[in-house]
Amino acid sequence: MRIYSKKKTLNPSAGCNLTHRRRRDLQDGLSRAAGRPPHATGRRRRETPVAWVSDRGGGRCRHRARLRLRLPLPRRPLPPVCLCPPMVDSTACESSGRVTNLESQLASLERKNAELRRQINELSMKLQLAGQGKDETLYKAGPFGTVKALRTNPTVMPDESVNSRLAKILGEVAVKKELIVALANSNVREMLEVWFTNIKRVGVPNFLVVALDDNIESFCKSNGVLVYRRDPDEGIDNIAKTGGNHAVSGLKFRVLREFLQLGYSILLSDIDIIFLRNPFDHLYRDSDVESMSDGHNNMTAYGFNDVFDEPSMGWARYAHTMRIWVYNSGFFYIRPTIPSIELLDRVADRLSHEKAWDQAVFNEELFFPSHPGYEGLYASRRTMDIYLFMNSKVLFKTVRKDAQLKKLKPVIVHLNYHPDKLDRMKAVIEFYVNGKQDALQRFPDGSE
Repeated sequence: MRIYSKKKTLNPSAGCNLTHRRRRDLQDGLSRAAGRPPHATGRRRRETPVAWVSDRGGGRCRHRARLRLRLPLPRRPLPPVCLCPPMVDSTACESSGRVTNLESQLASLERKNAELRRQINELSMKLQLAGQGKDETLYKAGPFGTVKALRTNPTVMPDESVNSRLAKILGEVAVKKELIVALANSNVREMLEVWFTNIKRVGVPNFLVVALDDNIESFCKSNGVLVYRRDPDEGIDNIAKTGGNHAVSGLKFRVLREFLQLGYSILLSDIDIIFLRNPFDHLYRDSDVESMSDGHNNMTAYGFNDVFDEPSMGWARYAHTMRIWVYNSGFFYIRPTIPSIELLDRVADRLSHEKAWDQAVFNEELFFPSHPGYEGLYASRRTMDIYLFMNSKVLFKTVRKDAQLKKLKPVIVHLNYHPDKLDRMKAVIEFYVNGKQDALQRFPDGSE
């Protein structure tokens, strides 16, 4: 290939329609002529003179084209590369112990990072709440589909002056400011033993029994169970010593208030519950109250549109209503927030003046909206999974009869639907813990 240099501008219409590959050939030719390797890269150089290129011996090409090129500088020489096989240096290899140590440090940093994220979210929520109603320009809505309201209210500032003795106990037993709490008197002593035995078996260390009489206090201490006995209170003590199941259940709303004021999240548990897994591994913690349901399927537990039919209305005979079965006030997780404490105060106040069932009052205060003459409670709530936090109606009416559902292991089973509680509690242990497949078959669906 011969190259003839000539400084002359040509009419582009008369030149060859060079393809990308042809242009590359021209570049390679000019590079070789300059004594440089093809496709070399480097800093920009001044433009070179226009060149005529011929690929047919010594004759010139009939078609001519103007081509501007920038010849690159030669590439810097690469350092010599050793092609010898690498030598294995034992000191360069990290021992398995060092790898394990690094993995442990990484896991620790991840935990710290998660805690920092939690603190940032909590501080952000406090900032938003503090600014609500003061400067609305801080709360401009984002694009469609991106807006989410606050669901997790900030926790209260702990106040140990409320009960310094209880604060010391909680500081010893709580894990991450959380614990299981149950109230008990001598009427449920046998069930209480089954209750704390199974909590110990699944390896939950953070639980506490609030003893309502001397016998339960002594019983817990003799079995190595941490127990708390409240200071004398005539209004509570009379019910605590002689009250039945529902009466004692109503006391918890007054007792739990101090726990929340001290800044602790409480998983409140009745005594007729069998723990099969650690419940703290299955909580969302995104609401003021997270409760198990008395519903026995997805519709009744999580809500459904119930159509009411009134034929006398003619065209408007069908009215749509929203229904959901109540939360169970015998097993719920409650965070130390202002709405949570207000809920306890409302329920306790009503129970002190009304002859009402504590579970009914608990749900009315949680769900009833504000209306003329009534100001509703603005507490966030979440319904627990009915197959993980299972009531006894779900177990005996549905699960034990379904081959697939029987394979699932719930977190807890609450024997709330049946009066023969102790007998069924033992059967639940036989079925889920000891693997006795026919342990539940002798019981009817309901009560006899």
